[in-house]
Amino acid sequence: MATLISLRRRIRASMNVSKTTRAMQMIAASKLKRAQDAALSSRPYVKRLSDLVQDISQKVEDKTIHPYIHQETDSKKTLIVALSPDKGLCGSLITNLIREFLSFTKENPSATYIVCGKKLEAQVAKLPNEVLASFVFGTTLPKFEAVFPIIQLINDLYINKKISSVKVLYTDFSSIFSQVPKVATLLPITLSQPEVTEKSQKKSQLYEPGVNEILPSMLKHYIEMALYQFLLESYLSEQASRMIAMQNATNNAKDIIEALKLEYNKTRQSKITSELLDITGSRRAQQYGEQ
Repeated sequence: MATLISLRRRIRASMNVSKTTRAMQMIAASKLKRAQDAALSSRPYVKRLSDLVQDISQKVEDKTIHPYIHQETDSKKTLIVALSPDKGLCGSLITNLIREFLSFTKENPSATYIVCGKKLEAQVAKLPNEVLASFVFGTTLPKFEAVFPIIQLINDLYINKKISSVKVLYTDFSSIFSQVPKVATLLPITLSQPEVTEKSQKKSQLYEPGVNEILPSMLKHYIEMALYQFLLESYLSEQASRMIAMQNATNNAKDIIEALKLEYNKTRQSKITSELLDITGSRRAQQYGEQ
């Protein structure tokens, strides 16, 4: 009887786990749709904004007009903005993110950090490096206002020449089944050499009032949008990874339930058979005694 009771308890516990993981899967799926729409729809805008910044920067004669493009400093420090989820249960995403973070710290032992997300906050706290600020990543779709305090900290250090570069550690969304941790350079902005073709020679863009007047505001907006895109990519990757992880957990719980039910039925049938044999044997002994 003890074995049957134990099996019933295990089946009930597995069913509760299955219901919980199923509910978490549905929540992640609902958040995934909104996050995917936001992240994928803003990608073309950020890409076009990057092309405009490149084009305007190439037309500016004085490349030192803005520190975002050209910065001369004696400092060799790097500021890393680390983005991570606040909650777990999202598969191997956090493990891969921590692995990329540890690899980066080995190459940049003197880096300064801004952390956004609790899962990397504990890892950064173990290092002797300076942590400027720690923000909560949140469990809802990031708002554009979230980039302003981070940008303010970046400007205070970068424009005052206390750091030489700014990098962002985030999780890039490739597909629902693939999220890759990456380190991207935010500042300084690297100017690529334009490809000279017949089409580009015929195409000419005019900017009013002028490239020197437009460039500062354009660079400011580009940095804000680029950082916001990193937040959207990280949030989208988190929801996709959690949905897949909870789906796998639900399937595993169902497999365990089926296996436990099979074992329970075998044990129950064996017990019934044993009781029938005991009753039959007792009846036969009683008949032999009467004879």
